[in-house]
Amino acid sequence: MSLCASTNTRYDRGMNNADSAAPIRESTIIHKALTVVRPAFRLNFHDGIHGVSHWSRVWYHGRRIAHALDVNPAIVAWFAYLHDSQRHNDHRDPLHGQRAADFAVGLRRERILVELGPSEFEHLCEAMRLHSDGHVEGEPAIRACWDADRLDLGRVGIEPHPKKLCTPIARQRRTIREASRMAEGRPRRS
Repeated sequence: MSLCASTNTRYDRGMNNADSAAPIRESTIIHKALTVVRPAFRLNFHDGIHGVSHWSRVWYHGRRIAHALDVNPAIVAWFAYLHDSQRHNDHRDPLHGQRAADFAVGLRRERILVELGPSEFEHLCEAMRLHSDGHVEGEPAIRACWDADRLDLGRVGIEPHPKKLCTPIARQRRTIREASRMAEGRPRRS
């Protein structure tokens, strides 16, 4: 596992780098995110294509990608549960990523989203702003977020294409197959 460029701290087993604002506990992040998102979520929370089932799969994929890229998993946890939380519909909504980033800024001001350092928070917001635009270049944390979301395209009948993914782990045929099985509700293979 590589070391973070800015510190000598690794992101394995919940450790935290110097840019992070507080110790990482992803279950706390998920609980906080769901607590603030659920009351105002406009779409089908449980069974919708942009609801909690999708967010949970994004988090599942994101954890694996974050580990492979040595990225703070707290960034991906917040992304997973916020990136589609401000959608107005399940179809074309080009501003939903920007609204999600603005929502995150509000959570930061309210001292709810405190687990990320300044540059990590900027990466989170950029990942949310641009997650539907098809980009494949960016900081590792941003690419981890985008791939975690794109690996769940099977929920709408689209198999992710390796050329449209950003990270080596996400581009692996095995990763894509497993993600597609999960999105379709089929059990994972061991």
